[in-house]
Amino acid sequence: MARWLVTGAGGMLAADLLPRLEAAGHSVTALGRADLDVTSAAACAEAVEGHDVVANLAAWTAVDDAETAEPQAFSVNAVGAAHLARASAAVGARLVHVSTDYVFSGDSAEPYGEDDPVGPRTAYGRTKAAGEWAVLASAPDALVVRTAWLYGAGGPNFATTMQRLAGERETLSVVDDQRGQPTWTADLADGIVRLVDGGAAGGVWHGTSAGATTWFGFARAVFEELGLDPERVQPTTSDAYPRPAQRPANSVLSHVRWERAGIAGLPDWRDALRRAAPTVLGTGRN
Repeated sequence: MARWLVTGAGGMLAADLLPRLEAAGHSVTALGRADLDVTSAAACAEAVEGHDVVANLAAWTAVDDAETAEPQAFSVNAVGAAHLARASAAVGARLVHVSTDYVFSGDSAEPYGEDDPVGPRTAYGRTKAAGEWAVLASAPDALVVRTAWLYGAGGPNFATTMQRLAGERETLSVVDDQRGQPTWTADLADGIVRLVDGGAAGGVWHGTSAGATTWFGFARAVFEELGLDPERVQPTTSDAYPRPAQRPANSVLSHVRWERAGIAGLPDWRDALRRAAPTVLGTGRN
């Protein structure tokens, strides 16, 4: 079995990845923010030593805060990623680096392909795009896994926010002009393991659910899983909720590379929410 190092071990994705690795018999070192400063090259080199696979889940994910703290976000999302990539390459470890849909402009009418040019419009997106470049420059065999619209039992997320608001308000207004792929962290964790175990070629992979919807559609689906009337959710536009960082209108990512490699991609988002509901929403149904 392989020796895995997982950074960002206190996050929502790690909450699903760690138990899967342990159940498969892998040796796992889990390091959270307090355990590893990814902005330190020396600390990264020491942490990576003795591992076969490094899953970098550490990231500055406060999208709006990054607009006024881009250097700090860059130090984690780009410099930290570069340190881990160099350290992994030095010891022959395979790096899995998790990235984001925000590296794209979000104005395409079609799903974004793995090889489409990036064009971030936010500080967060710029720092993550820089991290992707740094990783592949230092470790060409690394797997850069872009994901989006994550939800899971291991942290706060859109699905649980809708559940909370359902108990506080009679109706909710949710934006219907941003389109993406709600992705359950458990499915993404399984997908990451399949990529590594399947010997996937280095480069960019898109780790999002199949299918697509809007935040409005996602919210209505959450209400359905809770046994609530989805008509309580009403559509609105992004203009009604101005934010410091611009949200992509289109976050839909294509999965052509999975198909060509013969590796099973992530399931459809609606089926995933149905399977996730018992643990994420506490519905008690299977």
